[in-house]
Amino acid sequence: MEYQAKALMVGDHVDTDAIIPARYLVTTDPQELGKHCLAGLDPDFPQKIKGNEILVAGKNFGCGSSREHAPLAILGAGIKVVIAHSFARIFYRNGFNMGLLLLELGEDVRKINSGDELKVLPALGKVENLTQGISLQGTSVPDFMQEILKAGGLIPFAQKRLQGV
Repeated sequence: MEYQAKALMVGDHVDTDAIIPARYLVTTDPQELGKHCLAGLDPDFPQKIKGNEILVAGKNFGCGSSREHAPLAILGAGIKVVIAHSFARIFYRNGFNMGLLLLELGEDVRKINSGDELKVLPALGKVENLTQGISLQGTSVPDFMQEILKAGGLIPFAQKRLQGV
């Protein structure tokens, strides 16, 4: 499993209220939530998302409340991967549970610029910045978490296991 897309940047300490403001929590429909993704950061941010970007963040992405709506909004906006310096722990687990790939790069995240073409290899924890011709090493995604991602999230993963698939 690998992903390739252009980088879309946000800063440090982006909380779940910025990812999906509380006024939009009247639904759990990912597409509807995606229309408002990161509107708490910038009201015009949803228009900047064209779909299929890789969101690149600074430190402590997903801090704040532990709502599952935040990773659903990101997925609903067409973003399948978030790379960050670091993630808030509850958001990190919620992201994988919803089927969103999260990869921590530490300080190397600062070597990525908005618009850079990135290739992500989760099993290796590697990000190739194709624009700059550099390779960045992050934390690899354990096999069982890759299986959760392949299934589309924790619930589909558990359903398949219960069915013996």
